[in-house]
Amino acid sequence: MTHYPTIARTYQTALRHRSLVLAGLLGALALSVLLDCAVGPAELSPTTMLRAVFAPAGVDEQTSLIVWQIRLPYALMAACVGAALGLAGAEMQTILANPLASPFTLGLSAAGAFGASLAIVLGWHVAHVPDMWLTAGSAFVCAALSVWILDMLVRLRQGGTGTVILCGVALVFSFQALVALMQFVANEDALQNLVFWTLGSLTRATWGALGLLAGALACILPFSLRAAWPLTTLRMGEDRAASLGVDVPRLRRAALLRISLLCALAVAFVGVIGFIGLVAPHIARRLVGEDHRFYLPASLLSGAFILSLAALVARVLVPGVVVPTGIVTALVGIPFFLVIVLRRGEGLP
Repeated sequence: MTHYPTIARTYQTALRHRSLVLAGLLGALALSVLLDCAVGPAELSPTTMLRAVFAPAGVDEQTSLIVWQIRLPYALMAACVGAALGLAGAEMQTILANPLASPFTLGLSAAGAFGASLAIVLGWHVAHVPDMWLTAGSAFVCAALSVWILDMLVRLRQGGTGTVILCGVALVFSFQALVALMQFVANEDALQNLVFWTLGSLTRATWGALGLLAGALACILPFSLRAAWPLTTLRMGEDRAASLGVDVPRLRRAALLRISLLCALAVAFVGVIGFIGLVAPHIARRLVGEDHRFYLPASLLSGAFILSLAALVARVLVPGVVVPTGIVTALVGIPFFLVIVLRRGEGLP
């Protein structure tokens, strides 16, 4: 009985620490977004940039155009896509109980790339529909189709997490082969556009695309947080979670649906950007632990912060050129991936 006050104090201290970590991540993200808006060929002082954001009437038309039509959508899209991929990656690693799992393990990125390649190479056009939205829609449909195929395969075989991963790998190689086929038959202009899209770029960011992705993220996040306790329980093992009343198959299907929506929308608008869904959850786990009430928001904020920094690096890496962000994330993610593989024997969760 005498230990209860000590345990309560320890618990409250842990909660305060995790809350401070989330606040720190949010502050770092805000700073990164502002820095991303300030950096560019047209040099803008922090004061001018802040005035353009919060008081557009106080700056000239050219400055307002640069900030509101180019830099701000670019910076906010980076944060939003990173948040979506970070949240999806956290749920993916939990439901598959695999530290190397990420949304792209399911083949979503490759399926989205194939959908975009169909629209680009075949030259699809619909009256009164911008080509960018048509390409994004095709990528989304194919990414969602890959999830449906995966779910059907798993249900037919009644397999566990290992079956999900193996089927996902098979889908990755299948869709990559189809993308290669589309590149082979594409003309020169379509090939250039397709290759640029598959590298992953935020330069296509628009307010319409940003609003759709941000709205989807805002709708999905409450459902993810509502499942925080069952997901935390699942980390103790499927049998233990089931003994505590968790419907594991239903929990996994719901998480898979949320993951597919987040990843499909992200891939549809910015192309293939990898490793965010792998790196962000590991950083969040180190910062706040396995309590998914904090782990999920920390993964979301970590993913947003990482991709925001990657977007900033992509703009300053080569003067006068915006390097595709997917290249930057791959250069950072591959060493991190190797570290995870090499440390698995040391008890990495």
